[in-house]
Amino acid sequence: MTFPLGAPLLDACVLGVLTQGDAYGYSLTQRMKEVVDLSESTLYPVLRRLQQGGCLSVYDQPYQGRNRRYYAITPVGRTLLSGYQEAWSAYRRQIETLLFPEEPEEGGGDHGES
Repeated sequence: MTFPLGAPLLDACVLGVLTQGDAYGYSLTQRMKEVVDLSESTLYPVLRRLQQGGCLSVYDQPYQGRNRRYYAITPVGRTLLSGYQEAWSAYRRQIETLLFPEEPEEGGGDHGES
């Protein structure tokens, strides 16, 4: 089962991957695909949005006679990622209380027995 990723979570994932080093679009897509269902057509609007927000810087580098566009996380992006990480941790804990409720203790709780 795959859970859909909304824009903030996609942004957070891209920023998280880029903390490991600069990447060009295809390599970034492949890294993301290892974990989530994602297409390049989904990723490029995310990259543009993050770049426009000052979270990413972009540079071109020659590779086999062509230029590859690389993306790098900026200090603004690192600050945003930190906020996403804190929010994700809190959200995950809340969801886990619903998905993994604690088992009642032996002899505790009312099971309708008299």
